[in-house]
Amino acid sequence: MKKKLLSVLLCAAMVATMAAGCGSKEEPAAAPAPETKEDTQEPAADAGEEKTDEATGSLHFEIVSKGFQHQYWQAVLKGAEQKAAELGVTMEFVGPNSESDIADQVQMLNNAVNKKPAAIGLAALDTKSALDGIQAAMDAGIPIVGFDSGVPEAPEGAVYANCATDNYAAGELAAEKTYEAIKDRIANASGTVRIGVLSQDATGESLISRGLGFIDKIAELIVADGKTVTVVGNQKFVDDSKCEKTDGADVEIEVLVPASVDSALSATDCQTLLNKADTIAIYGSNQHSAEAMVTGDENLGKFGTGEDNVIAVGFDSGAVIKAAVKDGTFLGAITQAPVAMGEAVIQTLYDIANGKTVSDIDTGCQWYTAENMDDPEIAQNLYD
Repeated sequence: MKKKLLSVLLCAAMVATMAAGCGSKEEPAAAPAPETKEDTQEPAADAGEEKTDEATGSLHFEIVSKGFQHQYWQAVLKGAEQKAAELGVTMEFVGPNSESDIADQVQMLNNAVNKKPAAIGLAALDTKSALDGIQAAMDAGIPIVGFDSGVPEAPEGAVYANCATDNYAAGELAAEKTYEAIKDRIANASGTVRIGVLSQDATGESLISRGLGFIDKIAELIVADGKTVTVVGNQKFVDDSKCEKTDGADVEIEVLVPASVDSALSATDCQTLLNKADTIAIYGSNQHSAEAMVTGDENLGKFGTGEDNVIAVGFDSGAVIKAAVKDGTFLGAITQAPVAMGEAVIQTLYDIANGKTVSDIDTGCQWYTAENMDDPEIAQNLYD
């Protein structure tokens, strides 16, 4: 009898132990794909469950940027850090050494997914290369928020919102300011004149949009004033521009893109344009290209705002570009709001993790010159 009773008690204990073990096993929270409503997405209420920092118990986010090659990203990082501290969340902000290191960024995205954060911020260097990581995030119920160039052509439902400058509109603004300075030269020219466009690459959404915004708008303005215009150079920009291609045009817009993201190559591209006698203006669509313009002109001295100078227009900030604007080498430049962008990314991730509806945020841009760059509204967005 005692043996039977002991056997019964042992069986009961084993069943209890197995039940406790099954009860303690936690399955990853799987957020269903969000419903899209006019660029506004509402995540599932449990999107942030169990996605916390083990040390602090707070929500944890992974941010995969394009790297730290430019000071711009340090400013985005600063904004992200400030907002994370304000909200009491933790984050890890990573990026490759160079914006040409696509494979490194893909691995960083994969690592971010494996850490199972509450959500991921991603500025994709190349969406197609990152598709496996993006799909893995979707399968794990991890929302993604795009920033800077965003995550163009990502699978439907993967990206809940984008926090970025309207890059096409920013390119248009640069074109309007450039055209104001060169319209009389175009009107009075006896032959073809050339406008150069320098782009770091022809793959990132932000650079493509800034380039096309500039090309399309300045072509529109030229045609409106009775002149013809065509686009030559990099095939991506030639094919995607709205500008009607015209043989023997009054104005040629020449787009140059280096074989890799290399400052020396971009500086050489700038010199190629400056050494063409018909070049009247050059636009550099990010910090890399604008700084390369300064380097390329060092021994030529052709940039300036005089009638015989080539008009230079940049994009972004940084000590080199600010100095070029201040001393008149550049007519001016477009600045984004990188600190505000970093803050917006963290706030949007936080809102998703707490079940709130989110939508795209235009973090804005401004035109700055030697005359207005010290104004408080402008100065706050000019990082070093």
